[in-house]
Parts: sequence; structure tokens; C-alpha cells
Amino acid sequence: MKSVVTTVIASADAAGRFPSTSDLESVQGSIQRAAARLEAAEKLAANLDAVAKEAYDAAIKKYPYLNNAGEANSTDTFKAKCARDIKHYLRLIQYSLVVGGTGPLDEWGIAGQREVYRALGLPTAPYVEALSFARNRGCTPRDMSAQALTEYNALLDYAINSLS
Repeated sequence: MKSVVTTVIASADAAGRFPSTSDLESVQGSIQRAAARLEAAEKLAANLDAVAKEAYDAAIKKYPYLNNAGEANSTDTFKAKCARDIKHYLRLIQYSLVVGGTGPLDEWGIAGQREVYRALGLPTAPYVEALSFARNRGCTPRDMSAQALTEYNALLDYAINSLS
């Protein structure tokens, strides 16, 4: 697997030199970003249930038809599935933080979900609203460093844009 460290070493070796200061700074930056991503993933894991519940409540508040009696989508089963899906998206964001890319989110979350929602006639708007709430209204894991919060928010933005 290629990483910044292996790429820098291979590049310097191919040029017949030791890694330069800028090469080492690039490696250090990569390590710092990885540490921030792991911090964000850890905080999200610790607060996943609370974040998912607050985000789900925000989606229900904005889309009250999901809660109305008599509506096809208002069953307890649908509500439970909606809450589960929001938690699923947040867990995929957590996995993406750990691996340092959008792979898990793309492969498991976004690629098939949009088509499933479209085929079943389900709206994606409640999920977009839930993730937007988690992104914009302070429903983020607490006690995160600025870099960790940046990494977390970047993946939330990616998921929101992909589902929109």
C-alpha cells in the first residue's frame, strides 16, 4: 500500500539521495493529519449514539410528515430504519476517518443507497438534513482539536454533497 512515507522514501531512493527537509515535513504533516483523523474517529465513536439521536430528531423536526399518523412512511419500522441509516452514515464517516479517505463511505454508503432510495421512492432529504445538523449546529463530538474537527467536517460535507 502506498503512503506518504513510502512514496517519499521511494522518490528519494530513486534520485539517489536522502529525504530532504521538505520531504520530511510532508511526512510529518501526513502523520499529524492521521493523528487528527484518529482523534475524530475516537470522539465520534464515544458519542455516536447521542450524535445520531440529535441528528435524527432534527430531521424529524424539519420533515414532520415522517412522524404523522396515517402516512405510509410514518410507521415505527420506518422511523427505526431512518434512525439506523443516520447512525450507519455516521459510522461510515468514522471508518473513513480511520482509513484516511472516502473509500468506505463511497463503497458502502453512498453508491448503493441513493439508488435504493430512488427505487423505493424514499426521500434522501431527511438524511441530508440529519448530516447537515451534525455538521452545522454543534452536534459534533465534543472536545475535538481544530484539526480533528476539520477532518470530521470535511467527511460530513462529502457525504452531504453526495446524497444531495
